[in-house]
Amino acid sequence: MKQKESKKRVIVLLLSLLGLCLQTAVYAYIWLEEYYPYLAKLGKVNYYKNGHIIIIGIYFILLFFFENTYGGLKIGYLKASEIFFSQIFSLLAVNVISYAQIMLLRNWTVPVAPILAVLVIQLVISGIWTLFCNSFYRRFFPPRDLLLVYGDRSIDDILGKFSTRSDKYRVVKCMNISKGAEAIEKEVLKDYDAIVLWDIPTPERNKLLKFCYGRSIRVYMMPKITDVLIQGSAQLHLFDTPIFLTREYSLRVEQRAVKRLIDIVCALILVIVTSPIMLVTAIAIKLYDGGPVLYKQVRCTLDQKEFHIMKFRSMRVDAEKDGVARLAAKNDSRITPVGKFIRTVRIDELPQLFNILQGDMSFIGPRPERPEIIAQYVQEMPEFVFRMKVKAGLAGYAQVYGKYNTTPYDKLKLDLAYIENYTVWLDLKLMLLTLKILFKPESTEGVDNRQVTAMKKEEDR
Repeated sequence: MKQKESKKRVIVLLLSLLGLCLQTAVYAYIWLEEYYPYLAKLGKVNYYKNGHIIIIGIYFILLFFFENTYGGLKIGYLKASEIFFSQIFSLLAVNVISYAQIMLLRNWTVPVAPILAVLVIQLVISGIWTLFCNSFYRRFFPPRDLLLVYGDRSIDDILGKFSTRSDKYRVVKCMNISKGAEAIEKEVLKDYDAIVLWDIPTPERNKLLKFCYGRSIRVYMMPKITDVLIQGSAQLHLFDTPIFLTREYSLRVEQRAVKRLIDIVCALILVIVTSPIMLVTAIAIKLYDGGPVLYKQVRCTLDQKEFHIMKFRSMRVDAEKDGVARLAAKNDSRITPVGKFIRTVRIDELPQLFNILQGDMSFIGPRPERPEIIAQYVQEMPEFVFRMKVKAGLAGYAQVYGKYNTTPYDKLKLDLAYIENYTVWLDLKLMLLTLKILFKPESTEGVDNRQVTAMKKEEDR
């Protein structure tokens, strides 16, 4: 099993390197045949071999950075469509930066046709490369056969999620923890590629985890809230035994200062850049039904402090005439035609840039919820208040790695993973990834009726 996994990893790395080299080769050709002769003719550059290596090397490094960030190299891990989508974003970003670099070399504009040709050729190569890698991976690395061990919680949700990745996972048997440790351990030793531990009591889970670890068996485990909290703890060596420290505060003073500086700078830049878009949106909303342009709503941020969040109005004026707070549902009849468009492209969120400047929100953080909805969640899930240990955000970990209709319990765990593992680099990475999810339709879906009431059942039994 170990040799098989090592072989798989080596092949994936080689395929990733091949893709990067092919894309870089296209740019190298255009640089050497088009842009360099053009700049040399104008007397702007006079490079020898090493100069060309540096220019092409910078392109390769940028391409690796963006593809690694967006997931364009995750062969076998992501779906082929997601890999291709990630590559599109990566290629756009790198080619824009490279074109700007070439303009700087000339100190003026340069022909755009060659870089556009580079992008078109690269997209074709990317499509072919993605299909080839996906076909190759499926042929030589069939789906993993999984044994699912579960407790009292329904397994319909997790089985549904595994079924969406039938190319990578195949749940061949499910066993309830009530079957007993001896029976489950005997089953685990059969010919499975991995074991899934799905919401089982902590004592039984820990015993099974150590059993599998001792026999080098791969385990996929659904974490509990306490697992996520421990994940961000600091390891101390005060005595002759390891000690985990979970701090009483979430972000250190210097982290909060840098985070606030980034928020102010980025918000000011975006307000200037998007002001024409906001003006057109405001006019369109006003012309449609004559109602107010902005929609203000009470939300909660750090330490459950209430503030008025601002959004472009996307629903009818009387959307909540009964006074009952409710989440947007799929195909919600309250959403106007203008509202449907601005929600799809996330223009409705732009006024929140002013909430960021006011200090009520941050660029990255848990999405702010309404006090009424928080109260509903807290009744069944008291830990929901943990996510308000940091400022609410325009975008967050749960939005990048989840969906709009991800269950509240799963969103909570994603938000806590962000809080407990916070770094400035994580914020910057999530900002880049947020650009990608803006174009994913599932990220703007409403919740269905089952998910509105979906709550965590019992954390530890």
